[in-house]
Amino acid sequence: MKKMQNALEFSHQLLSNHVNAGDTVIDGTVGNGHDTLFLAQLVGSRGTVYGFDIQERAIQQTQERLTAAPINHTHVHLFNRGHQEIASVLPPMAQVSGAIFNLGYLPGGNKQLITHAETTIQGLRGCISHLTVGGIIVIVVYYGHPGGQTEKNQVDNFCAALPQKQFAVLKYEFINQVHQPPFVLGIQKVS
Repeated sequence: MKKMQNALEFSHQLLSNHVNAGDTVIDGTVGNGHDTLFLAQLVGSRGTVYGFDIQERAIQQTQERLTAAPINHTHVHLFNRGHQEIASVLPPMAQVSGAIFNLGYLPGGNKQLITHAETTIQGLRGCISHLTVGGIIVIVVYYGHPGGQTEKNQVDNFCAALPQKQFAVLKYEFINQVHQPPFVLGIQKVS
């Protein structure tokens, strides 16, 4: 029996379906660098990856992960800045085919440092302003921590309010699991 994909697997499947070699992509929350490395592999050495995290430790761990990987990572640009600054960092004409955000806190890090709805929505808006038609923003929502439910609700509402003629928005979640399992939101620009 083949099991349904968990949130992480599904998020990577969505990105794989929409990101090609040579594309420009964003990791809005680099964390431990797993998604950054995945994106770097998807776009190859001709593409560009922009990664953001407010924690210097996350930037260092991501850089170490990239250096240890058998890839050319000179096309990966890491910023020790919050994802709310995406629009000010990206070149004005940059066209983004994919982006990922993992909401919550840095696994293995300080659980008091969490993402917040206000900055997350600002980061999503920055991505949307650069998103190509057919491009996708993937949000993995971890919300089983103090403050997580508030961010979950506000980000969910933001995504649900996006105009249907311009965006297709999906929600992928397991509804019979305990302990607030993560879920995925996907925003695709359709026109």
